[in-house]
Amino acid sequence: MSAKTQNFNYERTDQMAEKEKVILAYSGGLDTTAIIPWLKETYDYDVVCVCIDCGQEEELDGLEERAKSCGAAKLYIEDVIDEFADEYILPCVQAHAVYENQYLLGTSMARPLIAKKLVEIARKENAVAICHGATGKGNDQIRFELGIKALAPDLKIIAAWRDPAWTLDSRESEIEYCRKHGIDLPFSADSSYSRDRNLWHISHEGLELEDPSAEPNYKHLLVLGVRPEDAPDESEYVTMTFEKGVPVSVNGKKMKISDIIRTLNKLGGKHGIGIIDIVENRVVGMKSRGVYETPGGTILYAAHEQLEELILDRECARVKKSLSDELAQLVYEGKWFTPLREALCAFIKSTQEYVTGEVKFRLYKGNIIKCGETSPYSLYNESLASFKTGDLYDHHDAQGFITLFGLSTKVRAMKMRDL
Repeated sequence: MSAKTQNFNYERTDQMAEKEKVILAYSGGLDTTAIIPWLKETYDYDVVCVCIDCGQEEELDGLEERAKSCGAAKLYIEDVIDEFADEYILPCVQAHAVYENQYLLGTSMARPLIAKKLVEIARKENAVAICHGATGKGNDQIRFELGIKALAPDLKIIAAWRDPAWTLDSRESEIEYCRKHGIDLPFSADSSYSRDRNLWHISHEGLELEDPSAEPNYKHLLVLGVRPEDAPDESEYVTMTFEKGVPVSVNGKKMKISDIIRTLNKLGGKHGIGIIDIVENRVVGMKSRGVYETPGGTILYAAHEQLEELILDRECARVKKSLSDELAQLVYEGKWFTPLREALCAFIKSTQEYVTGEVKFRLYKGNIIKCGETSPYSLYNESLASFKTGDLYDHHDAQGFITLFGLSTKVRAMKMRDL
């Protein structure tokens, strides 16, 4: 799937050709803004900024002028929202991939796609290096660099925060560095939450969240929704349909996957759905605390699982659950471009052949309440499930089954009694 590209060229081509180029993963935040003059000063590169739009929305406002004022030679803004939804989010939804029982992988799913696009533009620009602004304590440095190594092992990777020449260790020092380089930017030294936003979610870290004994200041913190207690007093019914495991409509209106997520984000945010406060184990070995808002994703996971439990047989569901945990671990660790991830997703996709039907549920003050599901491929048989004896099931048949099923347990118990 091709991305929609905006290309802003700030310098003449003949000037750019004089120097080697570096691709900078550019968010427009303070870190990557300060990195632009630092790269020019430290490595004498022409800096080509690349912002990958995974659904950040208003966070992209003013990027062109900011990159230009900081000395970038060129800026790409790549709209990959549909590719993100179709090729990265959807496999995780179908797998019900959840890291450590709660985290729906919002940041983790986006990083390999960003790495892929950075490599594509590096090839297009004949760049010699890719630079990112992820810190040396976080997971993103691993995710970016594993993706780049898998797709372009020949390219140099510059991790500014791990570079010996990088001496900026605070917001204040970064702001002062920019000021000395004639860059006047709308950033303050005031502390604020560290956030990552895309189509799927928004994460919050820092401030009171760094103390695990402190309650999050939700009224100040939340962006996509409200606290459950502040949600409407009336519940809201929602219906969704799926075809082969792919969501295709909400409340009777057919939409592409990205629009379904946007719609569910609004519905979920309104009703206080998908807010979690977790302490997770980072890949680098430390624990970190964060609050995640994933209103639409939480609904989509629940709706898909609601339908799937009607259709998958017991053994397939059991194996799929164990493999979904493996997939979540791989995605969290940045191992998207690996044979194992591809193999796991191939299995998951094969389980979706008959996941077709409709689900209905209610949203109420942080809760998703099931209201029924139907599928032409349902394995639910009412005559079997009822307490009455029917043609397909005789209660007496269970006696022989239990005798054989429990034989090993009985034999061991007899042995232990004789010891």
